[in-house]
Amino acid sequence: MTALDHQTHVHAAGFTAAAVVARVGMWLRQLSRAVKNRRQVNRLGYLSDHELADIGLTRTDLAVVMRAPFGVDPTAQLSALTQERYSIEDGARRVS
Repeated sequence: MTALDHQTHVHAAGFTAAAVVARVGMWLRQLSRAVKNRRQVNRLGYLSDHELADIGLTRTDLAVVMRAPFGVDPTAQLSALTQERYSIEDGARRVS
């Protein structure tokens, strides 16, 4: 084994440690964002049904997304629900 081989091995181990640190950092950012977004969805629950309808949501939408696992971003689910609802409604309007 030469000195060059030994340095390459040490460099590879350092790269692996850096990758682990990067993944942990990314996971912590995702967790922080999920907690923040859950708080925002929880605050939407204080709006009246009329106010929720103004932004394209129902109280049932809020209940559905809050039942999702903790790591799932509820705002992304709300967005998907509203997009699906509007695509269905838009299709129904075109048929009439």
